[in-house]
Amino acid sequence: MFIKKYILMSITKHFLILIAFVVFINQLPAQSVQISKEELVALTPEWKGERFADGRPKVPDDIIRRMKPVTIEEAWAILSGAGYRYQIAEGWDQIINPDSVLVGRAYTATFMPGRPDVWKAIDSIGKKEGRRAQNVWAVEQLQKGDVYVADQFGAKKNGPTIGDRVGTAIYTRTGNGIVYDGALRDVEGLKEMGGFTSFFSSYDPSFHNPGGGQNRDLTTMIVGINKPTRIRTVTVMPGDVVLGKMGLVVFIPPHLAERVVKSSELVRLEDMFGQLRIREGKYTAGQIDARWADNIQKDFTQWLKDNVNKLPVSKEQVQEIIKQRESTSQPTNSN
Repeated sequence: MFIKKYILMSITKHFLILIAFVVFINQLPAQSVQISKEELVALTPEWKGERFADGRPKVPDDIIRRMKPVTIEEAWAILSGAGYRYQIAEGWDQIINPDSVLVGRAYTATFMPGRPDVWKAIDSIGKKEGRRAQNVWAVEQLQKGDVYVADQFGAKKNGPTIGDRVGTAIYTRTGNGIVYDGALRDVEGLKEMGGFTSFFSSYDPSFHNPGGGQNRDLTTMIVGINKPTRIRTVTVMPGDVVLGKMGLVVFIPPHLAERVVKSSELVRLEDMFGQLRIREGKYTAGQIDARWADNIQKDFTQWLKDNVNKLPVSKEQVQEIIKQRESTSQPTNSN
């Protein structure tokens, strides 16, 4: 009797484990592709400001606008000083509008090489949710000001998930270009959009998954939307501020974006003042390029007051800088 009871309990236990495993497997594709709001909030605890409905940090529009003139060096200085030393993605052989600047909030997507069983599981979940081709699942969720940041694992032949049609959808939704670690197709058409400033790895006239998916030509599948992803040597988080210029892309954590902007604006003003005074012969290059003496500090503060409406920084921000300098007994030069 004891043995029969033990066997029955063992069978029941294993049956329950099997059911739990099946439920877990059935839920896994949806969970692994689209991050939940709770997960995203938990992964971005440093951000204390507004968020999108999906939990993604929403850096204010004003900071995004003021980010555009920030130099790579200025951004690097703040990020490196805060311990974020691997935030710059380099090695972009292909850029659309290389003389323009790409700025916006990252919306991430991650693709992996196609595997029929996993592709089918993910795709079946998508169909239940009314989704169609996997290459537009993330695209259909983009908002104005976003930058579509996609890890396409460098795929080239039969790899492009973006051509001029999908590119048009991205640009219409965001007003921005993309950062795409993979090959694009229809590059000539994408260039005609003008403002579609983009960084991508290569060009190829083919397209992903020729034949429609479940076949021997299956090349890509989406495995992550709005989740942490990798671009070159950078871990990119949804909501990071993207700054692409001079052939490089910097991904700025949301909680550091305002600090980067304000530091850049101060440095810009100090450079203007220093170069002006050198040309005037009032100070030497050695005096300006070193820690500023008190008389130069006071001269700089007065120069800000005298030109508050003429500077390439908003009047409100210049006044904030003046207030901070006057409230500090020993102001320091950021150079």
